[in-house]
Amino acid sequence: MTPSTSGRELRADARLNREQIIEAARELFAERGPDVPAEEVARRAGVSTGTFYRRFPDRQALISAVALDGFQRVVTIARTAEDEESNAWRALTRFVHQAGTELRLATWLSVWFASSWADLQKDPETHRLRQILLKILDRLVQRAQSDGDMRPDVGTGDLALLIAQLLRPVPGLPNELTQRSVNRSLDLVLSSLQARADNQQLPHEAITSTDLNPGGERSD
Repeated sequence: MTPSTSGRELRADARLNREQIIEAARELFAERGPDVPAEEVARRAGVSTGTFYRRFPDRQALISAVALDGFQRVVTIARTAEDEESNAWRALTRFVHQAGTELRLATWLSVWFASSWADLQKDPETHRLRQILLKILDRLVQRAQSDGDMRPDVGTGDLALLIAQLLRPVPGLPNELTQRSVNRSLDLVLSSLQARADNQQLPHEAITSTDLNPGGERSD
């Protein structure tokens, strides 16, 4: 084995270990909350505690990696829904339900680790992914409204904030009941956003993606 081959294998092993740790932390955070010990994350990932700390020297580094991984998954879900669904309303519905788990974890992380979350929002990659997601959602909302499937007096920001509020953790609920409640709440929100002849005009101005991202590029 040449030194260059050995180096590539080490890099591949390190990358795999990192991915396994992120996936294990993601699962454990979703199951049990933020206080899972590092040793348990390492055990779930199938790596030693030493390997864990080489990849993630502190909890903030782990939280940032899990959150960024979640953002990437959400963007992939949104892109796939837009590409595969010819109907924008079906694409939005698919996105909301498929991204629910990732969005719920992201919302929980923002509650549990407010200071780490504030730092993460300044990260250039997080900003880039946020821009991509808002642009996709803007396109889907506008198309669904043009098709007459979505009520015209709501904006992308309304949809994003409704979902974020629904996914905030409720203390004391068993995991199964939490998931069932989230699914039903998302269905209720989607139902309320559909266009109907008897929809009453909302009394306040729609919240747009630009309202959520005033310092960034426009998403329209």
